[in-house]
Amino acid sequence: MGARASWLAFQTILIKEVLRFLRIWVQTLVPPAVTTALYFLIFGQLIGAQLAPVEGVRYVDYIAPGVILMAVITNAYSNVVSSFFSSKYQRYVEELLIAPVPSGVVLAGYVAGGVLRGLAVAAVVSAVSLPFADLSVRSWPVSLAALVLTATLFSIAGFVNAVFARSFDDISVVPTFVLTPLTYLGGVFFSVSMLPHPWRDLSLLNPILYMVSAFRHGTIGAGDVSLASAFAITGAFTLALGAFALWVLGRGFGLKG
Repeated sequence: MGARASWLAFQTILIKEVLRFLRIWVQTLVPPAVTTALYFLIFGQLIGAQLAPVEGVRYVDYIAPGVILMAVITNAYSNVVSSFFSSKYQRYVEELLIAPVPSGVVLAGYVAGGVLRGLAVAAVVSAVSLPFADLSVRSWPVSLAALVLTATLFSIAGFVNAVFARSFDDISVVPTFVLTPLTYLGGVFFSVSMLPHPWRDLSLLNPILYMVSAFRHGTIGAGDVSLASAFAITGAFTLALGAFALWVLGRGFGLKG
């Protein structure tokens, strides 16, 4: 398959994915805004007003990057897992399997759609956070890189979940029992320096901690781990999971037969 044909296939999948979440924007963009407003109202204003500054900034300003990234993680993941599983459930994924489209192009199209939804949600929840928090940006390149890399990782994770899922119940298992606990324990609402041992050391095994830390470096200029470590760990997870997704897609696990 030539480069022009591959690009056309990628564009087709991407446009389909973008139109899909924009067509139902009330379900895809409004709920994160409402949830974010509640987080800032309860944790930022009511509880945060009683807490001391964290890393030299107000508590509500400290949690703002984590709350935004949490919305990006959830929506990038759910966009791909629901879309690709629907293609399996409705049997039109078979058209992709028999078409001369490389596995990498299929994966890239779905992941790009998830990333764009994640970035759209990031813009929406950032706007919602402005009345509650002082959302300054110290480094736009660092902030955008952290957002894109995180959205990419969880879009791939959603794709892998969709490949192996056999029912709609299966696509809710990972978000409920894996994604939600890791997110809440990933330093979104606290700094790991506040934790006693051994919980502080155990927190360093949570990959979401590194993503939140990278985004905080770009916004408030501080994080629980160094910026280099944050990007290195996040990048390693993204490459490893991307390679695994390509392998299972190429083998047709959960898609053929």
